Amino acid sequence: MIIMQIIRFNFNKIFFFFIFCILILPNELLSQNSEITKRLTGLDEFIETAMKDWDIPGLAVAIVKEDKIIYSKGFGYRDIKNNLKVTNRTLFPIASCTKAFTATALGILSDEGRFNWDHPVREYIPFFKLKNDYIAANITTRDMVTHRTGLARHSYMGWHTLFTRKELLEKLQYLEFNRGFRESYEYNNLMYMAAGCVVEGITGKTWEEFLKARIFEPLEMTETNFSIDEMKKSADFSHPYIKRDEGVFEHFYWDVEFIGPAASINSNVSEMANWIIMNLNDGSFKGKQIISKEKLEEIMTPQVVASKIISDEEMFYKLYAMGWGINSYRGHLMAIHFGSLDGAKSLVSMLPKEKIGIVVLTNISYSPIREIIAYNIYDRLLGLEPINWNKKNLDKIAINNKGTEKPSLDTNRKINTTPSHLIENYTGNYENDAYGKITVSLGNNKLKIIYNDISALLQHYHYDVFQPETSFYFENMKFNFLMDKKGDIDRIAIPLEPSVKEIIFTRCKP
Repeated sequence: MIIMQIIRFNFNKIFFFFIFCILILPNELLSQNSEITKRLTGLDEFIETAMKDWDIPGLAVAIVKEDKIIYSKGFGYRDIKNNLKVTNRTLFPIASCTKAFTATALGILSDEGRFNWDHPVREYIPFFKLKNDYIAANITTRDMVTHRTGLARHSYMGWHTLFTRKELLEKLQYLEFNRGFRESYEYNNLMYMAAGCVVEGITGKTWEEFLKARIFEPLEMTETNFSIDEMKKSADFSHPYIKRDEGVFEHFYWDVEFIGPAASINSNVSEMANWIIMNLNDGSFKGKQIISKEKLEEIMTPQVVASKIISDEEMFYKLYAMGWGINSYRGHLMAIHFGSLDGAKSLVSMLPKEKIGIVVLTNISYSPIREIIAYNIYDRLLGLEPINWNKKNLDKIAINNKGTEKPSLDTNRKINTTPSHLIENYTGNYENDAYGKITVSLGNNKLKIIYNDISALLQHYHYDVFQPETSFYFENMKFNFLMDKKGDIDRIAIPLEPSVKEIIFTRCKP
């Protein structure tokens, strides 16, 4: 009898507590969830319509509010040929959205007193060299991660390379600058690669090992990885696509593992949402402090003006912090970074004060779909009158394409000229201290150029200048073969970095 009374008493306590929780405690939470659901109504349809307008094979989206994932979904196909759909676990390259991870790794080391943003890089990498000795001696990691070193981008050094990370680091000393030191913003993947080497110099671990142990594991990013080969081992990864006038075609990913700290992470929206949660919540995730609030705030603080142009009236001047672009969206502080790789585009963005974060991952190049989706979501969650970003971008494309149907006449080309030498005299191996080796061979009476894993057939342009017949990667480039005093072809001048003088490759001695 006594036992039954105790059971009845406990049951009544539990029952009334349950009713109390339903009726009293979560009313505000339920109201918030209901309002969020209402504001996101129609988002799926909006995304699907925009995908059709831009011929997007597949994409995934996640939305974070405070410390909760409120939306996580895949759309379209990760593999068109095999009819495999995108899920919220589909892996995509996040490309340059990797940079914020590198900055955070350095922030963690700063928390531990092992690193200072403003100490010379040579304190951590003693053998560090640049073409300018003064800059090499005084450059700091802050300079590197805010893109204010003055070094030209030299993209072909990073995206299309067979060098190891250490070899790339050593070859920086041969690269030309195109701006003054700390003069202005100049986006540079190679400097982020070097910043990752700072992590390695301090810890004795690879950049990958440090990120995995100190960021990925505590954030439960178990499927996130560092290379295309590793990504392809997953049962759920996205294939890359490119768009041409004739339609959408499957492409291939360049593995950017050697400049990993700038661009090599592959992830999915579910795990990237955990990354956003940590950034929105002062460096904390599920009670674990990954990085201090103070260091995270320093990483998010604008350091340099990235653009003096306001591209849309809803935005502000573009600023750059450390691995994050800082802007304003319709009067709301916004942190954002874009990522681009052949066959993939990504976006990670946050409104820190409103505690809203968005990640958009896609599997096609050259489309504004990521911004269109992100800004539409912000309009919804902020309760603003929505801007038709889809139409706005379609109109921009239409204006840019107007009148370009007919190719313009190339007035620089001198007609009826011939090469100064027999075609076989242009063949051979040519080398540059920074860029490495280029091979020119002959097949079917045509020159073929091979640079790392890129190749293209050349056709005569005029005199000793040749141009690729069809090449996505050497598009509009002119290869100028040069002679020595004896009249022998001994060099090639190629504009691989348009902001500096042509890159000279010298014929290798037999």
